[in-house]
Amino acid sequence: MPNKRSVLSQRQHLKYKICISGAAETGHCAIDALEKSEQLGRAIAEAGMVLVTGATTGIPYWACKGAKEAGGLVIGLSPAASESSHIKSYRLPTDYQDLIIYTGFDYAGRNLMLTRSADAIITICGRMGTLNEFTIAFEDQKPIGVLSGTGGMADELPEIIEKSHRGPGKVIFDSDPKRLLEKVVVLIEKDKAKNGNGYNK
Repeated sequence: MPNKRSVLSQRQHLKYKICISGAAETGHCAIDALEKSEQLGRAIAEAGMVLVTGATTGIPYWACKGAKEAGGLVIGLSPAASESSHIKSYRLPTDYQDLIIYTGFDYAGRNLMLTRSADAIITICGRMGTLNEFTIAFEDQKPIGVLSGTGGMADELPEIIEKSHRGPGKVIFDSDPKRLLEKVVVLIEKDKAKNGNGYNK
């Protein structure tokens, strides 16, 4: 009899798309936030899932680095309308990504497309843009994982959720990257099963 698959095992159905949302400028983040984002990117790749980011610097960039070094697939959604604008006007990177979609919708529009293109969002550290992505995902009832202890918005979210009086949403917290990803996958699979398109183990 075959061994039971772990929740992070390779899949045969549509690949789950995991968005990592976090600070592009990381001076205020915890000292190990970049290392943890790289670990999370690697874990996403090793699980056979797709990493989706805002094609930016900082936390998302290091997640892309981890994913690509582990042989994963990385898709970036840029606020720019072209590769030239992405590089020259927005001063954003193109390395550690397989595909960049140039939305042309600036940051606010890009954030909406980014969160809606993913099956789940994981928040690491973060500033105002990260909070914007979190609230979009929260309103859309997306599974959200928050990497606790990484500083910035990630560590403010428990209080923000409490003061918002909108219930807990589909938000989970954990300080360990791989454990958080495992919990996020469980939430995704619950949603898939509820919608009638879950993965039959």
